[in-house]
Amino acid sequence: MTDIAENLVHNPTASHTRTVDDLRQAVSDHLRYSIGRPAAALRPEHYYQALSLAVRDRMQDNRSASTQTSLDAGAKVTCYLSAEFLMGPQLGNNLLNLEIETEARTALAELGQDLDVVLACEVEPGLGNGGLGRLAACYLDSLATLERPAIGYGIRYEFGIFKQELHDGWQVEKTDNWLVNGNPWEIPKPDVNYLVYWGGFAQHYLDEGGVDRVRWVPGRVLKGVAYDTPIQGYGVHTCNVLTLWSARAVESFALDAFNTGDYYKAVEDEVTSETVTKVLYPNDEPEAGKRLRLLQQYFFVSCSLQHVLHIMDDLADKSVHHLPEQFALQLNDTHPSIGVAELMRLLVDERHLDWDEAWTITVATFGYTNHTLLPEALEKWPLEMFGESLPRHLEIIYEINRRFLDEVMDTFPGDTDRLRRMSLIGEDGGKTVRMAHLATVGSHAINGVAALHSDLLKSSTLKDFYEMWPERFSNKTNGVTPRRFLALSNPGLRGLLDRTIGEGWLTDLDRLRGLEAFVDDAEFRRQWRDVKVANKARLAEFVLSSTGIELNPNSLFDIQVKRIHEYKRQHLSVLHIIALYHRLKSNPGLVIPPRSFIFGGKAAPGYFMAKRIIKLINAVGETVNADSEVNQFLKVAFVPNFSVQNAALIYPAANLSEQISTAGKEASGTGNMKFMLNGALTIGTLDGANVEMREEAGAENFFLFGLTESEVEQVKRDGYRPAEYIERDAELGAVLELIAGGTFSHGDPEVFRPLVDNLRYDDPFLVLADYRSYVECQGQVSDRWLDQEAWTRMSILNTARSGKFSSDRAIAEYCEGIWGVGPVSVRG
Repeated sequence: MTDIAENLVHNPTASHTRTVDDLRQAVSDHLRYSIGRPAAALRPEHYYQALSLAVRDRMQDNRSASTQTSLDAGAKVTCYLSAEFLMGPQLGNNLLNLEIETEARTALAELGQDLDVVLACEVEPGLGNGGLGRLAACYLDSLATLERPAIGYGIRYEFGIFKQELHDGWQVEKTDNWLVNGNPWEIPKPDVNYLVYWGGFAQHYLDEGGVDRVRWVPGRVLKGVAYDTPIQGYGVHTCNVLTLWSARAVESFALDAFNTGDYYKAVEDEVTSETVTKVLYPNDEPEAGKRLRLLQQYFFVSCSLQHVLHIMDDLADKSVHHLPEQFALQLNDTHPSIGVAELMRLLVDERHLDWDEAWTITVATFGYTNHTLLPEALEKWPLEMFGESLPRHLEIIYEINRRFLDEVMDTFPGDTDRLRRMSLIGEDGGKTVRMAHLATVGSHAINGVAALHSDLLKSSTLKDFYEMWPERFSNKTNGVTPRRFLALSNPGLRGLLDRTIGEGWLTDLDRLRGLEAFVDDAEFRRQWRDVKVANKARLAEFVLSSTGIELNPNSLFDIQVKRIHEYKRQHLSVLHIIALYHRLKSNPGLVIPPRSFIFGGKAAPGYFMAKRIIKLINAVGETVNADSEVNQFLKVAFVPNFSVQNAALIYPAANLSEQISTAGKEASGTGNMKFMLNGALTIGTLDGANVEMREEAGAENFFLFGLTESEVEQVKRDGYRPAEYIERDAELGAVLELIAGGTFSHGDPEVFRPLVDNLRYDDPFLVLADYRSYVECQGQVSDRWLDQEAWTRMSILNTARSGKFSSDRAIAEYCEGIWGVGPVSVRG
């Protein structure tokens, strides 16, 4: 050990000073050489860029060491293929994981800057929309923290799904140009690029040995270029990578066309190619949108698999025959499932493996995580469109299907209906390619993301496949990273936890159980409440600045933030608000515990009913907030453009978390876990991970209501008639009439007629069937809120018992149960 190193070990103050000095100098250097601005022109955003680059430099040292260590050890690597990675702001998270937050704050202060102001300059990457993408980001964090070699693969979207604004209560979509000022975290790798084919035809021929071969003659060729973002683990030297692909033209500039005066033609191919990765989730209602989404999915999967095979050939120096021993490829939902056919094409057509060996390799390499029970979310592509776009892949899928159905016939002789149900080609409503079936057949492991969800996969959605291959199915309940969603988002609670149970909980969330010993400590409960009130005041300030609505931090913060969808039932919450409003207006002397109802979330641009729900929330809020007779008890706010950034303010401030989806519809949820981790109590159905959360927290610390999944199915079998529920519930009838009569739409009954008619005559997600149970359960919430000591005990126990829902636990289960990827320690 050198004298300097020994001094740093025995003198932490010297280590701190050295790090501060190094960071200050690195920021100064980047301001001069990377940003290139004179001192007089520097603003906080320039310090953000310079500090980010300085932090990235440190991560890159770890990244290089991690890659080399993994290659030297011949370690198996997880490849996580996902159409979304909702990373959130990265500077604060990387400072936390490198454990240099304090040093960065000091270094910036010495340069005359406030770290909090600098952090606020970061623009959130528009690389995801909701829970699917945020889960992928949490899993990358945990893989690095657990020292498991991993690569995330996805798309470098130039524009996010959209930036949500509210105009007169209506959602308005604005362009999310998140890359306008660049992205200091990514490293372009123009030399890492692959050709991607599209359209054309499959040409069959005999090779020199007389063997049948196929070459794909494309109608169009584009190029995918890699952009790498380092993913730093917490408190370790492991730094993995997120590789995102950006589309380019093979030849970006047609000089001949330019010289002849056709200036538009000269750049046409470049413009057309770059549209492939232009925007997250283009509208797929028109056929052109469907084709673009299919192209996006195939584009990033093809680039990723070609890259994996390049690593095998040129870096790991391993034969492709050993692919399952070197890589575990995980399909995050159905979006990357075309990878099954693409890997077969690369092995059979490009590498000339025989079919049986290629198929054995493919199945052994892929795993498939299903994230939905909704039939409309299990992707199906029109057969004709698929064949025109990916002609060779359709041939491969036909051959996979032929061999697979032969296996089904051997296993279940005479069951012709089962063949129809299990086929990779759907026949109902026109022929389609069933991507969930392709993913299931082509993977050695299929998992759901909550115990209930996995059971329902086996008993309904993928029942036939489970009966054929029960050994392939397992459950891996989702988790969230405590680094971002507690340590970073809730510094007040982090400090209280560190002082009370020590710092080890951040990488061993089960240690939160130690809080149970303090639940009867009156002083600890007071400190717990103080943290929560401070978080609520922080959120109230943000809500005021973003919506103009003033919230009382001492009121009960009742929060529902997630994607707006009928099955998530935000409109059930609104019916409850209107019921309270109706009670207060009908009985002027009524006193109820004050509540602030806070909503957030985006509706898909083409989702008519979801956008009506957003309008209803805002319309009810407008009426309630302006009414002096009720606004001392009720306030309603919709936070626009829900994101990881404002989620950091929302989750820590919640008293009550609304997880009220129709039982059997939510696969898992992860927002519910983030609320629980931060001490919110949950009101919810027995759906998704709610079931396990209630088991962990204890039934007495969870507000349960509503039909169970089996009861939902029974109600539907019996012939659900929502009118019956209205007829026997006078308050429900009055609530619906207030909406229908125009009370919240300035007297216009047409604004919400579609929504009311949907509830009265259809109600596909049984909102009215669960209404009375929900409202009565909310009454229990109000009663318990009045006893603040009891509420605080419940809050503490929810956090104390949330350890199961760490993404570290989930990733450890994937690594051990599916991927076979062990830890690789990286030396600094």
